[in-house]
Formats: sequence, C-alpha cells, structure tokens
Amino acid sequence: MTSCTPADGPPDLLFLLSWASHALQTEHAAGLAELGISPRAHYVLAQASTGDLTQREIGERCGVDKTTMVVTLDQLERAGLAERRPAPTDRRARLVAVTPAGEQILRRAQEIVRRIQDDLLATLPEQDREAFLRSLVALIGGPLANTSPYAPGARSGC
Repeated sequence: MTSCTPADGPPDLLFLLSWASHALQTEHAAGLAELGISPRAHYVLAQASTGDLTQREIGERCGVDKTTMVVTLDQLERAGLAERRPAPTDRRARLVAVTPAGEQILRRAQEIVRRIQDDLLATLPEQDREAFLRSLVALIGGPLANTSPYAPGARSGC
C-alpha cells in the first residue's frame, strides 16, 4: 500500500478510510457480480424487503437521487427481482416489493457480503474487531452523521 501520510506525522485518517472504502467496494461489487447485481441493487433490494417503503423512501435511505433510483428499479424489474405497486394511501407513490426471485438473490447477496466482511474482519486481532466496528458506528452516528454522502438529496450513495 502506498501512503500519503507524512513520514513524521500521524496517519492520515481520510486517506486510510478512503483506501479501505474503495478496496471493500471493489470486492463487494466483484462478489455481487456473480449474481448479476450491483451493490446499489443489493442495497435497494435490502431496503425494499420490508415491502412497505416507497420508491422515494428507499432512495433517501440509500442516498440515491430520484433519477438513479428510477434506473435502478427499472433494472430490477426487468430482471424480475422487484416490482413497483401503487401505494394504498397515495396513488402517485409507488411501494417497492421484492419478488420471490428477488428474495432468493437477496439472500445469496447477503451471504456473499457477510462472507466478505467476515473475511476482512478476520484479519484483525479478535479483541479489536468489535471495538473497530463500534468506533466506526460511533463516528458515523456522531460527528460524521450530518456530512454523510448518504443523507437525503446526496448523489453518491449506494
């Protein structure tokens, strides 16, 4: 690994997190490609699996803009993995439902993602794994919560 950290300075947190994020995203995309879906499609299926979220709500949870959400759902519908249904309380809104084929793909996708994450975390000393995850959750839920790229209206989400 290369480093942008000055020889006499502390580790560069942004560089380290960016490197780790990029590497994990690449591995995630490669694993899900085996199923013919993207990480974004996986996230949308996972959010839609409850069956009671609108297209807009799923987009907000995934940090995906309206146009990207429509394209993603069009792809999922063409593949027979999801479908949009009119919301009973608002005919303009569409609930997203996962089809039986989509549920099967979602289960397999979650197994792949879990394996990738378990393999990665297994490289850390056992006593550090929980602390590492707790620390990331604390950062994302605390000081980094309001600057998330996944906040509603952001463009670069799942």
